[in-house]
Amino acid sequence: MSAAAPSSRVVDLLGQMTLEEKLAQLVGFWIDQGDEVVAPMAGEMAGSTRYADASVHGIGHLTRVYGTRPVDPVERAQWLWSEQRRLREQTRLGIPAIVHEECLTGLAAWQAATFPTPLAWGAAFDPELVAAVGEVIGESMRELGIHQGLAPVLDVIRDPRWGRVDECIGEDPYLVGTVGTAYVRGLQDAGVHATLKHFAAYSASQAGRNHAPVHAGRRELQDVFLPPFEMAVRDGGARSVMNSYADIDGVPVAASGEMLTGLLREEWGFDGVVVSDYFSVAFLETMHKIAADRGEAAALALAAGIDVELPTGDAYAEPLARRVREGAVPIADVDRAVLRVLTQKEELGLLDATFEEPAPASVDLDTPRHRELARRLAEESIVLLTNDGVLPLAEPTRIALIGPNADAASALMGCYSFVNHVLAHHPGVPMGFEIPSPREALTARYPGASFDVAEGCAVEGDDRSGFTAAIDAARGAEVAIVAVGDRAGLFGRGTVGEGNDVESLELPGVQRELVERIVATGTPVVLVVLSGRPYAIDWALEGETAPAAVLQSFFPGEEGATALASLLAGDSVPSGRLPVSLPRSAGAQPYSYLHPLLGAANEITSADSTPVRPFGFGLSYTRFAHRDLEVDADASTAGGFTARVVVENVGDRSGVDVVQLYTHDPVASVTRPVAQLVGYARVELAAGQRATVEFAVPAARLAFSDRGYRRVVEPGALEVWVGPSCDERETVAETTLAGGVHEITARDERLTVVSITS
Repeated sequence: MSAAAPSSRVVDLLGQMTLEEKLAQLVGFWIDQGDEVVAPMAGEMAGSTRYADASVHGIGHLTRVYGTRPVDPVERAQWLWSEQRRLREQTRLGIPAIVHEECLTGLAAWQAATFPTPLAWGAAFDPELVAAVGEVIGESMRELGIHQGLAPVLDVIRDPRWGRVDECIGEDPYLVGTVGTAYVRGLQDAGVHATLKHFAAYSASQAGRNHAPVHAGRRELQDVFLPPFEMAVRDGGARSVMNSYADIDGVPVAASGEMLTGLLREEWGFDGVVVSDYFSVAFLETMHKIAADRGEAAALALAAGIDVELPTGDAYAEPLARRVREGAVPIADVDRAVLRVLTQKEELGLLDATFEEPAPASVDLDTPRHRELARRLAEESIVLLTNDGVLPLAEPTRIALIGPNADAASALMGCYSFVNHVLAHHPGVPMGFEIPSPREALTARYPGASFDVAEGCAVEGDDRSGFTAAIDAARGAEVAIVAVGDRAGLFGRGTVGEGNDVESLELPGVQRELVERIVATGTPVVLVVLSGRPYAIDWALEGETAPAAVLQSFFPGEEGATALASLLAGDSVPSGRLPVSLPRSAGAQPYSYLHPLLGAANEITSADSTPVRPFGFGLSYTRFAHRDLEVDADASTAGGFTARVVVENVGDRSGVDVVQLYTHDPVASVTRPVAQLVGYARVELAAGQRATVEFAVPAARLAFSDRGYRRVVEPGALEVWVGPSCDERETVAETTLAGGVHEITARDERLTVVSITS
């Protein structure tokens, strides 16, 4: 693929620019940061430059205009429109700025809707719904004059100890790619450019530590970490990419021309803009130590392919200007990046925008449509892990509601929600939108019941003084609902989130002990885990300490408690599936279901890494049967194959099944995973209803890197099955891929096509 040439208008505009005007287009300015340091080392960067000085020649980006502190969106929009007019009228070339914001769980701004975290997107297995969520988020952003969103995260989970797991979609590249690409399409359909992050392999950091080195081999990069990005670029048309902070085998991605230019642009044909993760250009000097100063860091990043430095011009402003004047950096490198930025501004309509129309006089960033989509996504994402029949709850008259997350609305939101990301620095400021806590949602659902609420313990710490009240509450109740898990935050402020990496996968603090003490009362216990990572809760799933039922919910957002109450009461039926394996222990990490035979438990090691619940697992209030799997006889290495399976609701109530199609290549030129997801579909069926699901699996879904690192499909036998998870082969078929070795090209289809007939 080749990138489109810039328009004559853009080329002409570049020809008019001075060096200072060019570099101004390659930097952002965090105009509203003030004294708030959002990340370690951010305070070391060039924070003393005045905006008036930085923007005298124009500016490329305005950084987080709405998302840095709680500002009234209407007042802020009026300021932004005025500032854009100033850039249009009072700078020589009159080029407005791109405004970017975080939008991982909704627009990260005061009063804006907060959706489930991406790990919940993965649990829903519903790309169409995620696309709709992306579109309403984009509509809110566009209404406020925002042009670029820093999402989605396409990192494939490898180690749940990593704090940023709640930002990720899952551990399977195809699930991550399809769901992430859907979000890209939704956001961009609303006119906002999506930014893929963190390119690439950021989630493979050593020991699950943030920013730690990555020791991934080329084959793992090509077969696991890169496919979601490739799908979002080629199939989703993503317009922006953000680099990873990490180094891969000693080379920081921010300085890797092989990744940012050779692969992304020359091989994949990406013709958008690459932006730096915040401060990552300067980090080439301060953290990676491959640059002697900011100027050298700028030269390395620019040559590699980073077009825009965010959030501010620590390296691409004066340090880069000096290098260019000295002849150490070719002006052609600068011009290449400026052409890309100007092309993006042209695509967004900024080169023609006058901002003469008034800013919005009123905005609603949390409409009924936002809330309906938030509720649907939350409902579809909650995973039922065990149930001895206690669920759904009929109409209990006395309920004990216990645990540190039982009455905590903030426990429903992820690290990159505005509440946990920004409002944590502004105590006393209201959230600005409605988000009922589990207590509020459950008391609304069971108005005739009496509730005895007891925190029991905090999320963190070893204070057990609340245990007695919690135990007493449980003893006097018909059922005890115990809500435990995480509190999201950043860099040590919380138990999960950016910079909150862990060494243990036990529930934080003394929460496990609390649950076990409540179970010991003999009262039926429903355990609800509200978390941003999967925890090692084998003790809660089997044995004497196991509650009667366990639900896993990954930060379900503003309607999460309402969705949870609906599922507990049986008003809706659980349909979430695990997008990441439920770990046995921290010592078994990193782990992925995409392991070869020797990656599983076996007789030649005493260590067992088998997860307590596998990828794709999830129960329902009804039962589904899969049978009669058939695979076309004309399967080939160039064309793939078509598979058909019958799915039937054999229970006594309606429900939604997530039909999962897996394959295994029993003999290949390199080791292959024992199971690999190649297709999935959500199928809604009434009791007794059946449907036939057909998967048209293209050859590209079966590809892997051979010994020469070519992406190929090899001829030979292929095992195919459908089951309720990656581990269970409920209905099995075999086929033979005929033909020679087929090398995958850019023209090959990458998405499995699904059709459902009743």
